[in-house]
Amino acid sequence: MKREDFYFDLPEELIAQDPLEDRSSSRLLVLDKETGETEHHVFKEIIDYLEEGDCLVINDTKVLPARLIGAKMGTDAKIEVLLLKRKENDIWETLVKPGKKAKPGTRISFGGGLLIGEVMDIVDEGNRLIQFQYEGIFEEVLDELGQMPLPPYITHHLEDKNRYQTVYAEHTGSAAAPTAGLHFTRELLGKIEEKGVNIARVTLHVGLGTFRPVKVENILEHHMHSEFYQIDEEAAVKINTAKEAGHRVICVGTTSCRTIESAADENGRLRAVSGWTDIFIYPGYRFKILDGLITNFHLPESTLIMLVSALAGREHVLEAYARAVEERYRFFSFGDAMLVV
Repeated sequence: MKREDFYFDLPEELIAQDPLEDRSSSRLLVLDKETGETEHHVFKEIIDYLEEGDCLVINDTKVLPARLIGAKMGTDAKIEVLLLKRKENDIWETLVKPGKKAKPGTRISFGGGLLIGEVMDIVDEGNRLIQFQYEGIFEEVLDELGQMPLPPYITHHLEDKNRYQTVYAEHTGSAAAPTAGLHFTRELLGKIEEKGVNIARVTLHVGLGTFRPVKVENILEHHMHSEFYQIDEEAAVKINTAKEAGHRVICVGTTSCRTIESAADENGRLRAVSGWTDIFIYPGYRFKILDGLITNFHLPESTLIMLVSALAGREHVLEAYARAVEERYRFFSFGDAMLVV
C-alpha cells in the first residue's frame, strides 16, 4: 500500500487558521461507511445521529502550553523550546530550534529568569534533554510563560489558550489537542447524555508524532511514535456494556479510537489498563470495538487519513474529502468535522 494512495489536493485557503466563536457551529459532513453517501449538517445536529444506549468515547487529555521562547544566557540569541516528554527531576525531552545554539551546558532563560533551562544531553533525532530550575510549581510557571504548541500549518496567533483545549480536558500531558473534541460544548454534551448516550472518558496523551509525515513510499514501513494511554474501570464498563447490548461505540477523534483498539483483547473487551501504544491503523485493519468515528479533516498522506480509510474505505473517504473541498469545508485542527457511521 503506497503513501500516494492517500493523497488529495487541498487549496491552502481551506486550512482553518482560527477557531469559530461557537464551537458547535462548525459544519459536519456525515459519511455512511457502507455506501459512501454523504450528508451536510451543522455539528450540533450530531445528536440526531446518536442513539440511546450508544457509548461516546472522549479523550480527556489536556494540552501543555509547551512552547517556550527564551534567550541563550550571556547572549541575545533567541531559542525556542518545545516540551515533548517529562523524564525525571524536572528534566524534559525537548525539541529545540535552532539546535546548533543548544549544545550540552547551554543555559536558556525564559520570562526574564522566571524559568532557567540547562541542556544536559542530545538524544534521539537531535532532541535535547533540558533540566529546568524555577521557584514554585512548574505547571503554574509554564501556564504563565508557555504558548500552545499549535500545528505548523496554523500561522495565526491564538488569543485564548482555552480554544485549543476541549471543554472536558482534565489530565495534562499532550503536545497537541485531540481536535475532534474541540467541537463539543458543555451544553451539547449535556443534551447527548439526556438522550441516554453514555459518555466514557479515556486518556491518551497526544505526541508530536501525530504531525509526523509518512516519508516512506510503502506505508507498512512507517514507524509510529509511542503515546501513553489510560482507561479506568468506569470507562471499560461503559464501553463493554454498550457492546454487549448491541449498541454502538463511537469515538471522538482518532486518539480515542487508537486508545480503545490498543487496549482491547481478542474478544473485543476492555479492562482498566494503562500503557504505551504505537498502534498504526490502516486499510485492512479489523476493528475490535469501534463502530463509528467523529473526526476532523486530515492532512493528505497522513496516518490519520489512513485510519479513517480503514473504517470507511479509501475510495469512500477520498470521495468525501473531494466533496468537502467542493463545499468549502474548513480543514485540519480548527476546521470542520466528519462523522463516519
